Amino acid sequence: MALKATIFKADLQVSDMDRGHFGTHALTLARHPSETDERMMVRLLAFALNADERLEFGRGLSAEDEADLTKTDLTGAIEAWIDVGLPDERRLRKASGRARRVTVYTYGGRAAQMWWDANAAALARLDNLSVVDLSPESTRALADRAGRTMTVSCTIQDGHVWLAHGSETIEIAPRVLKP
Repeated sequence: MALKATIFKADLQVSDMDRGHFGTHALTLARHPSETDERMMVRLLAFALNADERLEFGRGLSAEDEADLTKTDLTGAIEAWIDVGLPDERRLRKASGRARRVTVYTYGGRAAQMWWDANAAALARLDNLSVVDLSPESTRALADRAGRTMTVSCTIQDGHVWLAHGSETIEIAPRVLKP
């Protein structure tokens, strides 16, 4: 019998001063049985950084041909393809041909740096791709705050992120590897 996804609910309030987006999003995150809390929370952070009414979570790890997050226009064309982790370079080439903008949020410290070192030259040719790295300390702090029901407030200003969950606030300084 196949294991089922675990469902998490998040009420996310976003105040993005950089993009001028202010909104509240009631989100349902399905965590694949092989997905960690850290990866799921990075997906939540990626949503906050790109928050929009048309941004949706993909089917996740079980669907190799889908992004972790996708934003489509009214015609169904993909405006934004957002992946989390260390995707294959061929996957990103394919995504950059399908979407107007592709963003990858890497995490994992040394593993992420090794992935970037191995793929930077090939990825430099993709004009619509941006790569953002998240520090291991910040993603572990996110994972520690994962809960089946979450109320999260996110403030973004000058490229810095503050996530408030309960009485605690995490400051995250994403490092842009490829703008």
